[in-house]
Amino acid sequence: MEQAKSELPNAGDSARKRGKWRDRIEIGVGYGLIMAVVWTPRPWQRFLWMAAAAAIVAMVWAGFDGWKAMGLRTANFWRSLWIVGAALVLAGVAILVAARMQTLHLPDGPLAFVETYCAYAIWTGVQQFLLQGFFLLRFLRVGPKPWIAALAAAALFATAHLPNPVLTPLTLIWGLAACLLFLRYRNLYPLMMAHAILGITVAMTVPGPVVHNMRVGLGYLTYRPHTHGHRMHRLP
Repeated sequence: MEQAKSELPNAGDSARKRGKWRDRIEIGVGYGLIMAVVWTPRPWQRFLWMAAAAAIVAMVWAGFDGWKAMGLRTANFWRSLWIVGAALVLAGVAILVAARMQTLHLPDGPLAFVETYCAYAIWTGVQQFLLQGFFLLRFLRVGPKPWIAALAAAALFATAHLPNPVLTPLTLIWGLAACLLFLRYRNLYPLMMAHAILGITVAMTVPGPVVHNMRVGLGYLTYRPHTHGHRMHRLP
């Protein structure tokens, strides 16, 4: 009887295996949908974007990890707020360098700043949630070690910014740093704010024709710089 019991499959192990397969599928589906959006021409891109957003929301809802696990909590917020301060320092240095090199392009006043970058700041928050709240949590359950999960999530984040030669390496560095910081503090809000600060800084300090107005994928390849008009470029 004891021998027969030992030969029975462990229900807990089976559930974990099913969970890992589900995580792998969701990582592949989520990443595939994002890449499809990035490389699909308009007007089909808009419809595919809505389908991808709905699918990812459905996967998050079906396998809900909890607000705390996804970093949407107040704990460790003040302890990790130094990340925002570090982003501000880096932004200040980049602005000073760009001003000296005459590549700095600032909006004409606070209202223009909000109009130009408000939507982009919200989008950076969404990206940060996808990076940690969706991909990293699943890589943590699939991968053998947390640092490998962080590197894998950062790699996906960076390749989604191909073929932009400026954003791809920057997002790899930021993605890895953000994932490691998330593993330490488990709070997403400072990372969202830092991402917005750093992204807006890149947009203001790197000329539009160089960074192709922060575009990635097919949008990067089809970008055509304006030969006249305002120096300020709008983010896509």
